[in-house]
Amino acid sequence: MEQTIQTERFAASAIFDDFNERMRVEDYRGYVPALIDYVTDAAQQKGYTKLIVKARYEHLSIFIEKGFQYEGWIQGYFNGSDAHLLALYFQQERKTSENANMEDQIVASIQTKPRFVSLAPLSEEYTMRKAEPADAEALVNLYRSIFAIYPSPLHDLSYVENLLRKGAMFYAIEHDKQIVSAASAEINEMYHNAELTDCATLPNYRTHGLMKHLLKKLEEELKKQAIFCIYSLARAPSYGMNAAFYQLGYRYSGRLTNNCYIYEDLEDMNIWVKDVSRA
Repeated sequence: MEQTIQTERFAASAIFDDFNERMRVEDYRGYVPALIDYVTDAAQQKGYTKLIVKARYEHLSIFIEKGFQYEGWIQGYFNGSDAHLLALYFQQERKTSENANMEDQIVASIQTKPRFVSLAPLSEEYTMRKAEPADAEALVNLYRSIFAIYPSPLHDLSYVENLLRKGAMFYAIEHDKQIVSAASAEINEMYHNAELTDCATLPNYRTHGLMKHLLKKLEEELKKQAIFCIYSLARAPSYGMNAAFYQLGYRYSGRLTNNCYIYEDLEDMNIWVKDVSRA
C-alpha cells in the first residue's frame, strides 16, 4: 500500500509491503536525516525485515553513514538522473544471501555471450498482441502455473481484470489460441521511466526466444511515449531471464538481496537497465 508521508521536515512516498515484509521509499524531499529516522522506525514498527530507498547521489553518504547497504542503481530513473538503491536490514537472515556466489557466476557467464544486433522474426505459428480485459483469466492461469508465489497479486482475477481495464501495457504471445508467454511495462508518469515486469513463459516454449520479442515490443511502445529509461528486476537464479536482458542490450547494475517472495521463496533480484534513446 502506497502512502504519502509529510512532516514539517520532509515529505516522502512509501510503499508498505506486508506480503514481502519490506518498506520501499520511492521518493522524498526535505531533510534526509529526519526522513531516515522516521522510515526506519516505521519499518520496524510494522515488523518488516528490510527497508529500501531510491536515493539521489548527493545523499548516498548520509544513508551509508546510517547503516544502509548499497545494492545497485537505475541509470536515468529520475528524469535522467540516477536512482541509487540502498537497503537497511533488520534481520541477519534477510541480509545474507546463500546463493550470492552462484548468482555472480550466472551474470559472469552471461556477460561472455554476444549481444543481439537484431532479432529473427517471430515464427508465423505465434501471434503477439496487446492483452485485453478478456485475457485476464488466461493470464492468471499462466502466472499460477509458473509461480507458486508472486510479489504482486497476479493470481487474483479481479486484480488482473482491473489492470487491463485501466489500459496496463501488457503484451502476450499466443500459440494455437493459448497465451504461452506474457510481459508488462509499469510506467512511472512523473519520472518518465518504466519497469519491465510480469515476465512469464510456459516451460515447453522457453527455447523459442518469445520473451525477447515481448520485451522488444514493450520497448518500442515505451519509446513512442518518450520513455527512455527502462529497467527490470530479474530473478537472480534464472539464467534465461538474465540472459534475455543482457542479449537485448541491458546493463547489469546490481542485485537486491532477498528482495521479494517470488516463484517459491524469498529471492535475490538482479537489476538490468537500458537507455533506449541510444538504441
